[in-house]
Amino acid sequence: MTQSSATSSPESPQKHHIPDDRRAIHTNWLRELTAIPTAAGHESRVFAWIHRWLSTRPELTTRSDEHGNLEIRIQSNPTTDAPLYFTAHLDHPAFVVENQSDPDTLVLGFRGGVMPDYFPQARIRVHHALDTFAFATVIEEIDTDDKDKPYKRYSATLDKPADIEPGTIATWDLPEPDITPDEFGGILHTNACDDLAALAAAFCALDELRLSKCTTDVRILCTRAEEIGFVGAIGACKAEFMPKNSRLIALENSRAFADAPIHAGPIVRVGDRVSVFSPELTGAVAQVAQTIAGGPATPTASQKQSDMPTWKWQRKLMAGGACEASVFCAMGYQATCVCLPLGNYHNMANLDQAQAGTHEGPPRVGLEYIGLDDYAGMVDLLIACAQDLPESPSFVSRLDSIWTKHASVLG
Repeated sequence: MTQSSATSSPESPQKHHIPDDRRAIHTNWLRELTAIPTAAGHESRVFAWIHRWLSTRPELTTRSDEHGNLEIRIQSNPTTDAPLYFTAHLDHPAFVVENQSDPDTLVLGFRGGVMPDYFPQARIRVHHALDTFAFATVIEEIDTDDKDKPYKRYSATLDKPADIEPGTIATWDLPEPDITPDEFGGILHTNACDDLAALAAAFCALDELRLSKCTTDVRILCTRAEEIGFVGAIGACKAEFMPKNSRLIALENSRAFADAPIHAGPIVRVGDRVSVFSPELTGAVAQVAQTIAGGPATPTASQKQSDMPTWKWQRKLMAGGACEASVFCAMGYQATCVCLPLGNYHNMANLDQAQAGTHEGPPRVGLEYIGLDDYAGMVDLLIACAQDLPESPSFVSRLDSIWTKHASVLG
């Protein structure tokens, strides 16, 4: 099989230079967003952060659809029938209080996917007022055949009696977020990387594009209720909130594996466990990544590992879960995904052992974590895609070039 690698040309987009002080601001937004309590259908705290962020950026304009999904774009930029979207969802697996059976006991629905082994005797925080918590312990799952109760339901005992309103969010009781320094620039350990870290990267990219006066029709789409089945994304498609010619890059946090590790760069995700994404758009994003890196994601057979570029990126299937790109593709849009490799997926610490049944004692939840270098790489890649995302698949151009050069060998 032919081996080749692409290099940057003078006409190719280069990695957008972001000064250290701006990177520090981006990290601060990341820390703030990923610490916010949120749940499917109860994303108001995240929306509040977004609107505070927007309040100092009058150049940005918004619109919402009937389902509460939010679009953000640069107001002065020309609008087209084929905008480029960076999409991210605003929810994370969490509990929502359904009722209080007595002063000490809550009944909660869990909105998201977490292995049942993590629930018994787990400690949770009930966010019943601004920066005010009640603490409780999960006791047991409540069996129900009630079709009006679509979520798994649990009873929890409060440490102290308190009046808790239905609809209150409860999250796992986790340590405070922090950054652990390492040789690659650090790892952020926090409550909810999925998907608020990707959302932060989208805001960073749009802000850099705003400051650099980029005129591309690039927009952010903030979707709701992804963790219970992509409900917001489905609603946006049904409402035709995005023009049909749109190209959508869904941003995600996907469970890291040995072949898709943290610190190996953002991942151009070619598919998930549901589908393979739009090949042309995936190829275009991969071409941008290869161009700004100056080399492929993995060494070809003719390359050494030492030949690989210092700006790292990955290209993987990531079939452990599903993401909104599959929804957009199924609904007739061009869509692909860029994701961050994620540790403690959905807060499930030591998940490999829990799945294998080799965990010592009951599994316990933990802070999710991502590499700060991967996060910075996602920002770089999104900026470069907005500046010059190829309209035609790069592989077709390569095939034409190969044909022109070597067709004569066929006689």
